[in-house]
Amino acid sequence: FIFTVCNFMSHEKCLKHVRIPCSCIAPSLVRVPVAHCFGPPGHYKRKFCTVCRKQLESPAYRCEVCELHVHADCLPFACSDCRQCHQHGHQDHDTYHHHWREGILSSSARCEVCKKTCGSSEVLSGMRCEWCGILAHASCYIIVPPECTFGRLRDMILPPNCVRLVSRNFSKMHCFRISESLQTEPDEDEDVDGLTQASVKDAQISTESSKQTLKIFDGNDAVKRNQFRLISVARIAKSEEVVEAALRAYYINDDQQHYELQTFTQQTLFSDDVINRNNGAEETSSGPVFREAVPEAWIIRAKSREQEVLRIYPGWLKVGMAYISLVINKESTTETVIKEVLPLLGRQMESPQNFKLVEVLMGSKQVQRMVLDNQEKILGRLRDIRKTSIRQMNQTRFYMVENNKSVVRVRLFVGGLPPQLSAEEYTNILKEELAIKTNLLSVSHVYAVQGAVVLEISCFSEAERIYMLAKDTMINDKQLTATVLPEVLHSKLPQVCCPLLVFVNPKSGGLKGRDLLYSFRKLLNPHQVFELTNGGPLPGFHTFSQVPRFRVLVCGGDGTVGWVLGALEEIRYKLVCSEPSVAILPLGTGNDLGRVLRWGAGYSGEDPYSILVSVDEADHVFMDRWTILLDAQEVVESAENVILEPEPPKIVQMNNYCGLGIDAELSLGFHHAREEEPGKFNSRFHNKGVYVKVGLQKISHTRNLHKDIKLQVDQHEIELPSIEGLIFINIPSWGSGADLWGSDNDNRFEKPRMDDGLLEVVGVTGVVHMGQVQGGLRSGIRIAQGSYFRVTLLKPIPVQVDGEPWIQPPGQIIISAAGPKVCMLKKSKQKQKKTGSLKETRTENVSVSEAGH
Repeated sequence: FIFTVCNFMSHEKCLKHVRIPCSCIAPSLVRVPVAHCFGPPGHYKRKFCTVCRKQLESPAYRCEVCELHVHADCLPFACSDCRQCHQHGHQDHDTYHHHWREGILSSSARCEVCKKTCGSSEVLSGMRCEWCGILAHASCYIIVPPECTFGRLRDMILPPNCVRLVSRNFSKMHCFRISESLQTEPDEDEDVDGLTQASVKDAQISTESSKQTLKIFDGNDAVKRNQFRLISVARIAKSEEVVEAALRAYYINDDQQHYELQTFTQQTLFSDDVINRNNGAEETSSGPVFREAVPEAWIIRAKSREQEVLRIYPGWLKVGMAYISLVINKESTTETVIKEVLPLLGRQMESPQNFKLVEVLMGSKQVQRMVLDNQEKILGRLRDIRKTSIRQMNQTRFYMVENNKSVVRVRLFVGGLPPQLSAEEYTNILKEELAIKTNLLSVSHVYAVQGAVVLEISCFSEAERIYMLAKDTMINDKQLTATVLPEVLHSKLPQVCCPLLVFVNPKSGGLKGRDLLYSFRKLLNPHQVFELTNGGPLPGFHTFSQVPRFRVLVCGGDGTVGWVLGALEEIRYKLVCSEPSVAILPLGTGNDLGRVLRWGAGYSGEDPYSILVSVDEADHVFMDRWTILLDAQEVVESAENVILEPEPPKIVQMNNYCGLGIDAELSLGFHHAREEEPGKFNSRFHNKGVYVKVGLQKISHTRNLHKDIKLQVDQHEIELPSIEGLIFINIPSWGSGADLWGSDNDNRFEKPRMDDGLLEVVGVTGVVHMGQVQGGLRSGIRIAQGSYFRVTLLKPIPVQVDGEPWIQPPGQIIISAAGPKVCMLKKSKQKQKKTGSLKETRTENVSVSEAGH
C-alpha cells in the first residue's frame, strides 16, 4: 500500500504495525519547536525526503545539525523538530528522552530490540536517536526506555541542560556559528518557484484530456509571492474532491468541509468573503466542478466559523499534559482564554496577570514567537492567519507562559579590533563605529593581545543590530567579526563529563572540513564545534573558559594545529582547565605532527564516530613548544634602491620544525603558487605534485648557506659544513613523514624525543639530498642538539616555521623553549587494531542493554 499524501509504503500484513505519523500531522507531534539549519543545496545519494518520502534525485537541502534531508519543493513543510541543544533560559530539566529521526540508516543497520535488519536503501525506514545513535524499527522503538544516556560518547558530549543561550532574535545558523556562505539557499520569503518544481514534475504525468491541472495558492501571502502548488484532478471531479486534493498538496489533514476554493482574481486579496467556485451560493458541492471556462488558479480558503476549538500548550509550566482544548467564539480574547485555561491547569488560585499567551510559528528555518495583547480577539487572529496562509495556520501554536521577568543576557564575541587597548578604549571605538548604547551593554572580557572583546547585552534588538552591523564594519582596513556565544553552566556538568572542544578548518588540505563540521555537529552538541574561519580559536576557548575539564580536537593541517596551540598559550591563564589535552585530525598536506601522534598521514573519509572513540581512548603525551625571536638588525635596500627601515622584532611559536635555506625556499614557492590559484589546491596529491615541480626548478641552484649564517648552540659556536639548508626539528617527522635525523646510534647526541627540552639541528645539501631523505635512502647531516640557539643571518634568507614561509632580513634569530609543555593525545596502538569493529559497536547503549533489549 502507498499512502497518497506522503508516499508511505507498507506491506498489507504490516499495516497493523505502522507507527510512523504522516507528514500532514507531523507539526502536532513536535514536543519542542526547534528550527533547522539548512545548508546549500547538494546531491545526496541513497537519501530520502522526510516530507514526501521520495528519493532525492534532484539537488536537495540538508540540515547542518541533524540528519534531515528535504526536496526544495518540500522545504516549507519540514517540521521544526531539530535537536534541542541548549536551554533558552526559562526551562530547566536534566532528563532527556531519545530524539528519534527516521530513515537515516544503512541497509545493514540492526535493530537494538529485535536484532533484525532495520535499514533500507530503497525506502525511508528505521529509526535512530540523534543523541545516542541507537537504532530500531518503527514498530520496535516504542519499546525502548525513553530516557537517553547519550550513548558511547556521553563523556565527550556537552549536555544540553548545561548550555544556555538566549537567542530570540537570532536564527539557528547564527547560534551555531554556521558560516554565512552556507546560507545560499533561497529564503522562504524570496523563493518564487521553490514550491512549484516537484509539483510541475508530478503534473506532467497527467496530461490526458480527462485530467485538469490547477494552480492552488494557500493564502494571500502565497499569491503575493507567486508560490503555488499544482494539482491534477479529473474534469468531472466534484468540489469536495478538488478541495481534498488541494489540502493534500499542502499536507493539511483537516476536514475538507471546512474549506472552499476561491477564484483567483486581482480583487482576491481585498475580499473577505469566501466565494463559491461556481459563483453560486445555492450550488451544492456534489455536482461537477468545471463548467465552460476554468480559471487558471485558485485560492484555498477556510470557511468562516462562529466558534472553534483552540489548543493551548502549557509549554514549560510542568503540568503533565501536552495541551488543553478550549472552545472559543467571537467574544473570546487573550485575557478570557487565560482565565479559562488556568483552572484546567490546576492554577485557578493564581492571577491571570502573571501569564501571557504566546503565538509560536514553527517554521522550518526559524521559530517565531509573538506575545498576544490581552484584548486580542482570538477568533479574528485565527482568521487572519488562515487568510495569510492555511499552511502557516497548520504550523502555529499558542503557548501559555508565565510572566516571569527573566534577565536578558546575550553574549557577543567581537574580533578584528586594534590590539593592546583597554576596555574603555574598546568601548569608545565601538561607540564610534557601531553606535553602541552603553546603558544596554557592557564589556565583560577583553583579549587585548588578539584585539577582541566579549559584550554582554541586555536587549535583544540591540544585540541583533550590533551583530549585523559588525559584519559590515572595517577598522584600520580590518574586517570585524561577530559571533554569538553560548553560556556553559559549568556547575551543572556531571563529574565524569570531559566535553570535547572541536575546531575545524574547512580550508585545510583536501577541503573535507565542511563534511566534518556536519558530522561532529550531528554526533556531539553543536555548541562544542567551532569553525576556525569564523573568528578563530578564541571564541571556543572563551566558551569553555569555566569548564573544569575538557579536551580539544583540532581538524586541520600542522599550521592549523600551531594556530590553535598558540591561541591556547595566550589564553591559558584565563582558563580554569589551563592544560587541556589536544588531539589532531590531520587535514593538511604534510601532517607531520599527526603522523608522530599516530593519527595518520591525512584524513581520507574515516567514520567520524570512530575518530571520536579513538580520541576518547587516546594516550596522553607531552610536547615541547619553542619561541623564535626574529630581530632584523640591518637596514635593507629594496629592488627600487630605496633604503627601508629594519623590521621590528617579532615572535613566532614553533611546534614541529624551523627551516632556513632551500627547505624554506621550496615552501615559499609552493605558498606563492597556492596564492595565485587557490582553487586548484584541493587535494594532497596535487599539493605534493606542486612541491615536486618547485623542487625540480631549484635543483640546479648552487648556494653556500654555511657562508651566509652563523650558528650558536647553548653559547657555543658551531662550525657548519657545506649545506644549502639548515633545519631545527622538534618531532621525529619532517617533510610529510621523513626521518631527517635518522635512526643510527650516535654517541655524540641523545636519542631525540618530543618532550626532552632539546632541538635537533640537521643540514641538507640540496634538493637531491632532500628527495633522498623523503625516499628513506639517506638521512640529514647531524649538526647539533641543544635548548638555546642563536642564528646570525648575514643576508636575506628564506625561513619557514611549521610550513609558513617568508624572507627574513639580516639579523638575529633566537630559538628557546616556550612556557609549559603542551599535553597532546596520541592514538593508542591497541585502538588501531580495533578500528575495524567500531562500526559494529557504534549503537551500544548502556541503558538499553541493562533493560534486556
